[in-house]
Amino acid sequence: MWTLSGFADEIDKDFETQCQVLGKLGVKYVEFRSAWGVNVLDLTDEQLGEVKALLDRHGIQVSAVGSPIGKIKITDPFEPHLERMRRALDVAERLRTPYIRVFSFFLPAGDDPAKYRDEVLRRMAALANEVGDRPVVLAHENEKEIYGDIPSRCLDLIESVGSDKLRMTWDAANFVQCGVRPHSEGFDQLRPYLEYVQIKDAILATGEVVPAGEGDGEMIDTLRALRADGFDGFFSLEPHLQSAGKFGGYSGADQFERAHKAFTGLLTQEGIEFA
Repeated sequence: MWTLSGFADEIDKDFETQCQVLGKLGVKYVEFRSAWGVNVLDLTDEQLGEVKALLDRHGIQVSAVGSPIGKIKITDPFEPHLERMRRALDVAERLRTPYIRVFSFFLPAGDDPAKYRDEVLRRMAALANEVGDRPVVLAHENEKEIYGDIPSRCLDLIESVGSDKLRMTWDAANFVQCGVRPHSEGFDQLRPYLEYVQIKDAILATGEVVPAGEGDGEMIDTLRALRADGFDGFFSLEPHLQSAGKFGGYSGADQFERAHKAFTGLLTQEGIEFA
């Protein structure tokens, strides 16, 4: 039984509206990135209390903290960002979620990524070490323009840090936007570290984000492979069907529902049970 989640802030800024639309779709988890237009790590403790109350009222749990950790330039100071990591851990504990989404730092355009490898690894190891014995895993997403944006560097990152607190989030659309055919060129090498899946697709020729199965993300191949090897985890809708930026996207309720219908249609077509 695969579990659906999603970035409900793509539906509306208002958090209760987010919960209502998830409820309408039968989605019982949220990847929590923002509420009322405020990033999850910038919400006050009082606001987090209100979020938790609304989640409980609507019967929704949190699959992951959709944090912006690692979404700074590799040349920016790291210590203030490490403080943000500590806040993310506190938020994850409060919301009782096992995952925090992270990234591996934006690189200067045109520079050789190898130039920054040592510093990226140092920072990512520090983030993983900060988790300690908390029951949380950092799920690294292959965002374009960061160090870990293509399969070979994702693999280098995860294996070089060598921590069971750092694992892989698979985003097919982001790989496509980097000129990669995700399943053909990345799945086998990254599968041992893959714990979480983001659902959006993209067209290789243009980079346009489209619903699952409508682009070049080789979604069916990946779903079949995951089913074959017994994967049992979260699939998080991140449609980006109206706008997308470095720190989030927007779809609106109708387009979010369109993305949900496209992905669940693929699962039904393949005879895969989901909840």
